[in-house]
Amino acid sequence: MRLSYQICTRCIMDTSDPDITFDGAGVCNHCRNFDETAPQVWHPNPEGRKMLDTIVARIKQEGVGKPYDCAIGLSGGVDSSYLAWVAKKELGLRPLAVHVDGGWNSELATRNIENIVRKLDIDLHTYVVDWEEMRDLQRAFLRAGLANQDVPQDHAFFAALYSNAQAHGLRYVLSGGNYATESVLPSEWAYNAMDLRHLEAVHKRFGERRLKTFPRVNFFRYYFWNRYVKRMQVVRPLNYLRYVKSEAIATLERELGFQYYGGKHFESRFTKWQQLYFRPRKFGYDERRAYMASLILSGQMTRDEALSALGGDTENERQAEADTGYILKKLAVSEQEFAQIMAAPPKTFRDYPSNHALFNFKTNLRDWLKARGVALRPNS
Repeated sequence: MRLSYQICTRCIMDTSDPDITFDGAGVCNHCRNFDETAPQVWHPNPEGRKMLDTIVARIKQEGVGKPYDCAIGLSGGVDSSYLAWVAKKELGLRPLAVHVDGGWNSELATRNIENIVRKLDIDLHTYVVDWEEMRDLQRAFLRAGLANQDVPQDHAFFAALYSNAQAHGLRYVLSGGNYATESVLPSEWAYNAMDLRHLEAVHKRFGERRLKTFPRVNFFRYYFWNRYVKRMQVVRPLNYLRYVKSEAIATLERELGFQYYGGKHFESRFTKWQQLYFRPRKFGYDERRAYMASLILSGQMTRDEALSALGGDTENERQAEADTGYILKKLAVSEQEFAQIMAAPPKTFRDYPSNHALFNFKTNLRDWLKARGVALRPNS
């Protein structure tokens, strides 16, 4: 049953999220979830800084005598770029920056990354994904008619990041993921990129070549082997600090010569295209709505400002539409095939094999243990 249109009275999430619910005041479940979860994971206060200092001291102690004490994934986006600044300049850490090149970096992203590692004097390891394999996998996801076309890029990024950290004997991985700017993202909009079963099932059905070197990590290794055997920990420093995106951009511009891309995740030409063109036209939702809702809830943007920005970003929207030819040519997808893809009924991860039930079991088990006071390793 399709819901009649409704928009949250507090943020700007609406019924383009098929799972959204509203209370009697018209406030959505995303807002209610934020109010419930934020005190547990988001600490932008002096107490949070004390918590972070304790974690940093542990990282530094373990890094004594090593060239690095942690690894950081550096995409070139605002969050990871600002995290690099914080890690080196404010926390005094010695991170190894790991960048995964999936073939879609904008020229601006490449320049930003070069400036960051040079001016911060951070060593950079770049893992270049075999383009023929990446293209075949991304083409398979396009043919599968799925909303989250970033699964191949995201999976490769995290698999290569953890592999590089382990190769250098590093247990701590710093992540730019944060609650202040990423508290809202409907599950139907972005299925878990770490579901290897799902990734391989889509590729088996629609791919055309073997994936020989594409970096992969399965459920057991990612959630159990890395965490409990290798004792790896993911730390999100931005959750312990007052992280204001506009101020972070200003710092990066002033200190590192950073140039902003005009939107979240726009450092990737493919991600920008799918966010502004593919998803709205095929699935009827605008991912920017979730990102701006997060900023509203963390007090960085008003609801009116968000509504105005959502309807006023015509330049990026036109650029994304113009990029369609470039995207199709690079993926070796004809205009005729793309028209068929766009006309076909939208699919979800439920239409293909996945480990969704296993992920749900893990989440339910974690919640059950927490409810009974069992201490869990702080990790992502």
